[in-house]
Amino acid sequence: MLSPVYQPLHRAKTPSARPQTQAQHLEELIGNTPLLDLSRTAVAHGLSPRVSLLAKAEWFNPGGSVKDRAALHIIRTAEKEGRLHPGMTLIDSTSGNTGIAYAMLGAARGYRVKLVVPRNVSPERLGILRAYGAELIFTDPLEGTDGALEEARRLAAADPRLFYARQYDNPANWRAHYLTTANEIWQQTAGTITHFVVGMGTSGTFMGTMRRLKELNPAILGHAVQPDSPFNGLEGLKHMATAIKPGIYDETLPDDVLPARTEDAYRMARFLAQQEGVFVGVSAAAAVWAATAVGQKLEAGTIVAVLPDGGFKYLSERFWLE
Repeated sequence: MLSPVYQPLHRAKTPSARPQTQAQHLEELIGNTPLLDLSRTAVAHGLSPRVSLLAKAEWFNPGGSVKDRAALHIIRTAEKEGRLHPGMTLIDSTSGNTGIAYAMLGAARGYRVKLVVPRNVSPERLGILRAYGAELIFTDPLEGTDGALEEARRLAAADPRLFYARQYDNPANWRAHYLTTANEIWQQTAGTITHFVVGMGTSGTFMGTMRRLKELNPAILGHAVQPDSPFNGLEGLKHMATAIKPGIYDETLPDDVLPARTEDAYRMARFLAQQEGVFVGVSAAAAVWAATAVGQKLEAGTIVAVLPDGGFKYLSERFWLE
């Protein structure tokens, strides 16, 4: 049974004969990300002065995204259960951020990493993956993340020597957020959070965070965000009605599911960069857009949106110039 006590992802320090220094292991930098005040965004979008709009800045993780949390917990859980050993190859499908986290942690922990990605993944993400030494297998971009998922399943079934991380179906994904993200938000808001907003890809961030927040205060409302159609520019998010549903997705957990238009997310990304100095990716912008939509209906409350990553991996996108 999961403990309700906050459990940081980093390892506890153990006694050592070596002199003590201020140096940290890479993994100790995962989690404990800051919470940003988006008051200018709140005012510009007509929110009541009694509504606080806050955002969890997940690009402060060393791999640059919220996916560092899930990747680390997936790897540690597999090691603890004896399913992953040094020298093995980890395989999974990814649209980019989880793959970057796998590649970073694989390099740090001594694992080879093989990733199945749609061919239209942004060049910035591909450059980062290659820099970490990941082996890349490309799938038809028209098949999106579902095509990459099916190919990863096929490759893993054909080679039992591979460790198939299964981010879409692995409970360790959502448990990472149950144990860390939710408790950080609770502490950072001093328990005042009333609404939680995040986009859904694997759905792990929403599922784990909301399960814990509901335990802490059943009155907290969870608003999941997805693209408004199967054909969209919101990289990393799934249109659940038409996609292969992740095994960890529980459709009864969200209090509502908000459809986000690509154009609204692009517009919000530009606004955040130019008016708040907050440079984020499109899924983060979609979450903030949805948070303002939630806030416009409130007289008072504290809304927390998750910003999964920064905007640096999206610089080649033309919408920045529009």
